[in-house]
Amino acid sequence: MKQGFVKVAAATPEIKVADCEFNRLEIEKEIEKALEKHVKLIVFPELVLTGYTCSDLFLQEKLLKEAKEQLILLAEFSKNKVILIFVGLPIEVCGKLYNVSAAICNGEILGMIPKTHIPNYSEFYEARHFTRGNEKPIVITVNEKEVLFGTNLLFECREMEGLVVAGEICEDVWAPNPPSIRHALAGATIIVNSSASDETTGKDIYRRSLINGQSARILCAYLYANAGEGESTTDLIFGGHNIISENGVALSESTRFQNETIVADIDINRLRSERRRMTTFESKEDESYVKVGFSLKQEETVLSRRFDNSPFVPKSKSDRERRCEEILSMQSLGLKKRLKHTGCKSAVVGISGGLDSTLALLVTVRAFDSLSISREKITAVTMPCFGTTDRTYQNAVELIRILGASFMEINIEEAVNLHFRDIGHDSSIHDVTYENGQARERTQILMDVANKVNGMVVGTGDMSELALGWATYNGDHMSMYGVNSSVPKTLVRHLVEYYADSCKDEKLKSVLYDILDTPVSPELLPPENGKIAQKTEDIVGPYELHDFYLYYLLRFGYEPSKIYRVAKLAFKGIYEDEVILKWLRVFYRRFFSQQFKRSCLPDGPKVGSVAVSPRGDLRMPSDACARIWLEDLDSLS
Repeated sequence: MKQGFVKVAAATPEIKVADCEFNRLEIEKEIEKALEKHVKLIVFPELVLTGYTCSDLFLQEKLLKEAKEQLILLAEFSKNKVILIFVGLPIEVCGKLYNVSAAICNGEILGMIPKTHIPNYSEFYEARHFTRGNEKPIVITVNEKEVLFGTNLLFECREMEGLVVAGEICEDVWAPNPPSIRHALAGATIIVNSSASDETTGKDIYRRSLINGQSARILCAYLYANAGEGESTTDLIFGGHNIISENGVALSESTRFQNETIVADIDINRLRSERRRMTTFESKEDESYVKVGFSLKQEETVLSRRFDNSPFVPKSKSDRERRCEEILSMQSLGLKKRLKHTGCKSAVVGISGGLDSTLALLVTVRAFDSLSISREKITAVTMPCFGTTDRTYQNAVELIRILGASFMEINIEEAVNLHFRDIGHDSSIHDVTYENGQARERTQILMDVANKVNGMVVGTGDMSELALGWATYNGDHMSMYGVNSSVPKTLVRHLVEYYADSCKDEKLKSVLYDILDTPVSPELLPPENGKIAQKTEDIVGPYELHDFYLYYLLRFGYEPSKIYRVAKLAFKGIYEDEVILKWLRVFYRRFFSQQFKRSCLPDGPKVGSVAVSPRGDLRMPSDACARIWLEDLDSLS
């Protein structure tokens, strides 16, 4: 339960119709199994204590009494067990019968949630037996104890801020105005649904999209427990289709036609972060709700949840290719609009033979093709200097030639050495002045060439470099339009690879693959034995780690210790824990200290859910202090 994680379950036990004792014992078995897995919240299907398919037996006094007695025994069973349980049964209140989900914890019946929307169409005829539930809770008596009864109940965990549970039953989520909407706006972060949704061909697809969609709409976790084998098959089949979804993503899903218990780790703090960020999520105190406290043992959740170590890159090839095509189209469309608006018929791109400048040129070619402007109007400039290797130079020249852009080569060694003499810098001292002098000379050339050809400079820097400040201020940091500004380094590689695989030009493919195989480097230091001497990832750390850190920092507001925790899981067997922690410290130091570079970024298109534009997703003071974030990491040592 630390850092917002809580383990939950949706269970479909074996049942017998109208055999409440048998059903209660089976429920208890599932609870015991869940406790062994440290589950803190479990939900069972609709009317599970009796069976959903009892039909007119629901009108029998004996069945109703038996269901209530078994509920009381189940509550007694739960005593001293650290778990919140939701179980379905019929119950009579003021002479009317209700379909309810009862909340149980540590020997107590905390409340009963009646079903709101009573279906009475097609195969459903619940209105024959059940009454629509009341919203505002009332007090009823069960086993000589007062129990709250109503839909507007919020079950709040005393030990974990933000763990607030509310419920609805089956049809409620299928209706046009589900109760879960107002539950979420009133503060519920987890919605439980005790359901008995029968199976028809294709219904599972709709059910899955419905549950995922509802969890996304109201920024919650949604636990859906469905009736399964054991229900009457007189007219219907129940498949036990259980789903645990969080903000639109199914974390766990059962196999249909097999009674299963599914388990998942919900990230409550992630949901709270999303709600804080989304200003249109208008949560408010609702006086019609009653809050019921419950207690769970505070302990660290052993996570079974999977964390993708490349959150910006889809795992499946088909999804990855679709993502790459989409992003290339967005990048080129952004540049196309800027060219049309400014009336520019030409563009200038600095080409180094590296991944970023290659992607920028490919995007520029796409934009020019869409405008039916000759590629010769793209001036591709290569500017070799002290650190340029034969490999990157040849790749740059060949790439420009194959793509049909206008080639320009300007060797900047003489200009940089003259500049060093002007400012009194010893060129044998390979410090930051030595490196940045080259970067700024290149940018000056690109800007002036753009003036000469009446064009615009297309920027090459990517989002990962901007996050780390790995760019020379007013050097490669500056352009007239930055097409790569929201593309992380881990995705740049896949975009270039996708272009290579889909271009149908073997020579271009060959060059692009050699560029992909070249170490990432700014090439600002002299080569060693003709090979790149300056490898970026040796200096600032692996980009796959930094992209992971960036994603969880900006997308979900994770604290540093939580990022470290999930990074250890995501990169297990790839990086040692101390390596992950080392580069995480570097990430935070650079991310905070280099904001001044991001505060004056050129325009560029946002293409994903994370971006660092000062006009959009990241409005951050340039002099913000990183102390509390770094202290959080120091506490791990």
